[in-house]
Amino acid sequence: MMRPWILPMLFVLCGSVIASALVLKGSPGSAVVLLLVFALLAGLNSPLVFPRSIGAAEAQRLSAADGRPVVYWRPGCPYCLRLRMRLGRRARRLHWVDIWSDPAGAAAVRAVNEGNETVPTVVVDGRPHVNPEPAWVREQLSRSA
Repeated sequence: MMRPWILPMLFVLCGSVIASALVLKGSPGSAVVLLLVFALLAGLNSPLVFPRSIGAAEAQRLSAADGRPVVYWRPGCPYCLRLRMRLGRRARRLHWVDIWSDPAGAAAVRAVNEGNETVPTVVVDGRPHVNPEPAWVREQLSRSA
């Protein structure tokens, strides 16, 4: 459970250390700005930015029932973050599977990516698509609605 939080915690820790050094050198304004930047990076890379993740089996079952795509992702992935941000509120309509929290999800991604855990992998109608364009994913969402 700690693994998804490692990168955000590192951002906060590094930002705090650097900000402390800036305060000691007499630059509290720069320290505050830098700390805010690192806090923003931590927030963007935390699991809190993404909709609630579910297990791979449940996502596949729900997708078969409602036709919505399944997105396999992991915290800290810039491509996953790009997809999430570009989808906006529509992202909540997808079924999200965190491959670091769900071994079955990681195995499903490895099975379609030649043994690699390449994310985001979006599965639409049983067909995987690795790192698709957000516009394409939006189009698939409109078809399933």
